[in-house]
Amino acid sequence: MRRIVRRPFLFVAVVLVLGAAGGAGAFVASRHANATEAASTGGSAHVPPLRVVSSSPGAGAQGVPFGSTVTVSFDVPILDPSAQPTLNPSVTGTWSLQEVNTLQFVPSVSLPPGASETITIRGGSNGVTGTNGSHLLGDVSIPFTVAPMSTLRTQELLAELGYLPLTFTPDSSSSAGAAAPGDEASSAVSSGPGDQAGSFAWKWSTFPAALTSLWNEGQPNAITTGAVMAFESQHGLGTDGSAGPHVWQALLSAAAAHQNDSDPNYDWVDVSTSVPESVTVWRNGGAVYSTPANTGIEGATTALGTWPVYVRYTSTTMSGTNPDGSHYDDPGVPWVSYFHGGDALHGFIRSSYGTPQSLGCVEMPPANAAVVYPFTPLGTLVTVQ
Repeated sequence: MRRIVRRPFLFVAVVLVLGAAGGAGAFVASRHANATEAASTGGSAHVPPLRVVSSSPGAGAQGVPFGSTVTVSFDVPILDPSAQPTLNPSVTGTWSLQEVNTLQFVPSVSLPPGASETITIRGGSNGVTGTNGSHLLGDVSIPFTVAPMSTLRTQELLAELGYLPLTFTPDSSSSAGAAAPGDEASSAVSSGPGDQAGSFAWKWSTFPAALTSLWNEGQPNAITTGAVMAFESQHGLGTDGSAGPHVWQALLSAAAAHQNDSDPNYDWVDVSTSVPESVTVWRNGGAVYSTPANTGIEGATTALGTWPVYVRYTSTTMSGTNPDGSHYDDPGVPWVSYFHGGDALHGFIRSSYGTPQSLGCVEMPPANAAVVYPFTPLGTLVTVQ
C-alpha cells in the first residue's frame, strides 16, 4: 500500500524539475540572441543592403539607340547627392536623381556608336547610399553595346569632310541643316550619328565609269573604303579601311569641328593591261599624267579590280618566289605603293615597257614612278582593268 502512494508523488516531482529546467534553458537562449543582435546593430534595427532592381539599358543589351538615356533604379530611395555611377569608356554627360530611387544619365550629345559600354555602380560605404543608410554589398557592373553607325551615315560624314569624290547635301527639311557658307564640302549642322535625309552628287562628272560605277550609296564599296583609310591616316588611326567605333567617334568629332580633309584633291590611278600597258593618274576628274607600264606575266598576272593603297615606301627590298620556283631578292626598289597583297606600283629598270614582264606588280620607269608616287597617299584607289 505504501509503494502505491509514493510512486505518483515521485513522478510528479520529476516532471516539475524537467519543466523548470526546460524553461530556464529557453530563457537563457533568448537572452543570448537578443545580446547578439544588439551587438551587431549597435542597438538599432538591422538595415538590409541596398540593391539594384533595374537598369536601362539592361545587362547585356545589344543595339542600344544612340540617343538613349541611362537609368539605374534601387530598392529604396537614395540620397542626393550620392556617389554617381560611371560609364566606361567615358561618355560626356550628366547624372541626376530622376526619382527618389532612380539615377539617370543624359549624354551631352549621344552614346558613342558601336561602343561596348559598362555601367559601374560603386558599392560599400563610398558608394551609392540609401536614405536608410544602406549600401551595395559590392560594385555592380552592367554591360551593354550601342548600335553601330550605318554605312550611309559614314558616307555622309566622309562626304561632308571632303574625303569622297562626292558631295552630300542635306534636305532643307532635315535636322542636318544646309551647307555652311564657304565650305567646300556640304556641312551638316547636326554631327549626330543618325542618318540624315539628303542627296549625294559627284563633284566631277568627268571621272570615267571605271571609277563612278564603284559607288553604291548606303552599301560598302571600294570608294568608301579608300575614303575611310585616308581619314584614318590623317587622324592617326590604324589604316585598315574598316569603319568601327573609333572611326565613327573620330568622324563625329571632326564633323562637329569642321575639320575637313587636309588634301582637297581626289586622286585615282587607272592601270590598263591592254598592250601597250599604261598607268594613268587622274586628279579631280581629269587625267594629269600617263606613263608606260608593265604588269604580271602568265602565271603571276596582276589581279583585276580596284583596291586602296595601304602602305608606301620611297625605297624598299622586294623578295619572293618566281613561277619556276627560284627565289628573287631585289633591294632598293623605288617609289613603292602597295595596293593589293603583294601587288604594288613601283619603279623598276627594264629595257622596255608596255607589256607583261613583272611578277604581279605594276612596273614603271623609275623617273616616271617618282612622278606618280605623290599622287598615291594611303587610301588612293588603284584600278587594274
